[in-house]
Amino acid sequence: MLFDFDKLRARVSARHEAPRPLEQRQRDVYDSHRHRVFSVSFYMTGNEMLAEEILRGTFIRAFRRADEPDSSLVDASLIDQLQEHVTLEDEHIPVPPANCLSQGHNILRTDLEEAIRCLPPVERLVFLLMDVEGYPAARVADLLGKSKADVLRTSFTARMRLRAEISALRNDGEQAA
Repeated sequence: MLFDFDKLRARVSARHEAPRPLEQRQRDVYDSHRHRVFSVSFYMTGNEMLAEEILRGTFIRAFRRADEPDSSLVDASLIDQLQEHVTLEDEHIPVPPANCLSQGHNILRTDLEEAIRCLPPVERLVFLLMDVEGYPAARVADLLGKSKADVLRTSFTARMRLRAEISALRNDGEQAA
């Protein structure tokens, strides 16, 4: 193609746009991260009011550290807030043997949410960040100050514990029926 009109339009419009005020850019940062911060906070605490408090504290910390914090700074602020409200110590709770779930069964969202609440806090946080939010193990390790191997081990343990918990919930449901 001789001319790339999309690139040309983007350059021309970028020249004519007025720089946005800091307040609007901060609002964009907040809007782009608030859902993730609230969701993780809510699943970690199980309390909507406390999750809102953690959300507020996270952004207050992040904006004190930088005028326009990036996602890693917001995440670091979130971990700091969570550590104030939830004990994130590694608990050495044995993992119950999991009955492997057969391929054809669907899991109810409510069962999964209940099983997530049963996880120890560190396992819950690692599961939420890696399996729900899609963070790579290296980034979770940096946020938690752990080695990548420890994070991967914790993730595996969380998944095993979830399988056992969902299996138990399923068995309880079948016995009640």
